[in-house]
Amino acid sequence: MVIKLRILTFNIHHGRGLDRKVDLDRIRRVIRSGDPDIVGLNEVDKQYSKRSEFVDQAGWLAEKLDMEHVFGPAITLDSQENRQYGNAILSRFPILKSRNHPFDFLPKVVEDRSLLEAEIELGGKPLSLFVAHLSFAPFLHRKQTEFILGKAAVGGKRSVLMGDWNMRPTSKSSKLAASYLQDTNNGQKRNLTYPAKNPRVKLDYIFVSKEFEVLGAETIKVDPAASDHLPLLAVVEV
Repeated sequence: MVIKLRILTFNIHHGRGLDRKVDLDRIRRVIRSGDPDIVGLNEVDKQYSKRSEFVDQAGWLAEKLDMEHVFGPAITLDSQENRQYGNAILSRFPILKSRNHPFDFLPKVVEDRSLLEAEIELGGKPLSLFVAHLSFAPFLHRKQTEFILGKAAVGGKRSVLMGDWNMRPTSKSSKLAASYLQDTNNGQKRNLTYPAKNPRVKLDYIFVSKEFEVLGAETIKVDPAASDHLPLLAVVEV
């Protein structure tokens, strides 16, 4: 049985658009326009602060899109009030389990980052999903990439890896990731994602394991003002 999947990755900038307005419904409309089965989100607030009205953004989007979700914090302001910021995964398939992996090797002088992992069942077999937002700092980028690939690219694991990687297609980290997994963008400089209105660089990626056939990838441009990044959509078969 061949299964087609539509996978979307989107840095939503806590719902704040280029007009400086936080509009989560606008983010919902952009995601829905891509008709995705699986979504990876970066820069997601969970009851984080007044800037996003203390909304659980992943939970809100999942409910409106009729999808399941998990959230993985990179930053926690107050453990008692659960004010967090990080990554999320939305899925049309039941999420069987999930785990968050903080990047504990980061020095505290830079923003905390993490890797969110989840597992769904697809065609009677497990499929591992990963979403991460990597650091700008070159000396950390390699460590983060190696850590992520150690989780996502182990032998025999069917994986989808997505997120804002803050790297160019020609970078060493990009080439390292593509040596283990398929870049749905084929390592090309097309499908630029940042800045959203007049994109000049590609910072957002979707990688899949070798079992997948990549049918295509494109950026979604229905509302470039929704965030500072454009979402990237890949269509694959397995």
